[in-house]
Amino acid sequence: METVLRPLTVIGVPVVIALLVGWGIDSLLRRADARHKETPLWGLLRRCRTPLLIVLFAALLSASYRLLPYDRVRAHDAAFSQALALVLIGASAWLIVRVSAAAVEASYAKYAAVQRDTARLRRVRTQVTLIMRIVTAVVGVIAAAAMLLTFPDLRAVGTSMLASAGLIGIVAGIAAQSTLSNLFAGFQIAFGDMVRIGDTVVVNGEWGVIDEVTLTFLTVRTWDERRITMPVSYFTSQPFENWSRGGSQMTGTVFFHLDHRAPVPEIREKLREIVHDCSAWDGRDWGLAVTDTTPTTMEVRALVTAKDANDIWSVRVTVREQILRWLAEQHPYALPRINTGSAVPPPRGDHVNSLLKDGRVPRTGRG
Repeated sequence: METVLRPLTVIGVPVVIALLVGWGIDSLLRRADARHKETPLWGLLRRCRTPLLIVLFAALLSASYRLLPYDRVRAHDAAFSQALALVLIGASAWLIVRVSAAAVEASYAKYAAVQRDTARLRRVRTQVTLIMRIVTAVVGVIAAAAMLLTFPDLRAVGTSMLASAGLIGIVAGIAAQSTLSNLFAGFQIAFGDMVRIGDTVVVNGEWGVIDEVTLTFLTVRTWDERRITMPVSYFTSQPFENWSRGGSQMTGTVFFHLDHRAPVPEIREKLREIVHDCSAWDGRDWGLAVTDTTPTTMEVRALVTAKDANDIWSVRVTVREQILRWLAEQHPYALPRINTGSAVPPPRGDHVNSLLKDGRVPRTGRG
């Protein structure tokens, strides 16, 4: 009977205690979240339940597993102890990352609730994202090192490795030169406010929005939902366009090549009607002007404004589509066309203009 009850007690008690403690902490966090809706920290901390349960169970089991009535457990005590230590270290690192993420996200949410400057919000969001990646990397490295130190053989190896750490560091630095440059470029982007998540950029002729920023690479989401992954060092060494820098408001233009007979005042009135009906127009400015002319057409420029790059695109395509449709329906003669008719000769009396000053008719080349 004892061989059945003792294993159930040794394993079951840690499970029950871990579940009860986890349930109690979760209940307190739920109540705190219900009372303080303005503070999202308590709700975010509830995501830490799983690693917390694993930490509690591993810690309790490491203190009680030796009570199991099995000779095999006693014979392999070191292996069981090391396995539980590895689980405890890994779960503790997981818990630390979850708690750090909850604290950082809560701080950002509280800041975003009172901040109305979208550019500053994108900058803080980029910094928060990179900070969390750094914290995760540091905790992961420390946890991996702690796990390796639980192996007795690696402790002896570590002593000899420290003696040659300087030489290894130099070799690693040379081998990972590009990686280190990207790493430092990531810090420069994060805290230099060069580019932020949500910024509209043009890189290598591609228009898109910054979708993800890490310590080594950056992802641009193009207008057709493609993802362009680029090293962050590109943005510190190559020129690129950032349409969100210095404010998100933009001015856009739409050019039309029309016949010289096109009714410019009526087109201007139609443009006013279109922009006032367009929800993407921010109401700042609009205009229409003839900017150039050729022997067959004239160039008409429509100017519109919007609050950001996405809206300016919507306004431009709306103006282009509706103006062309309106011209085709109401003023088809205004659209450019190729003249294939015969040339109209000048009046017969105009040959007088070709007389020379002395009254003689110029030679025609026939002798």
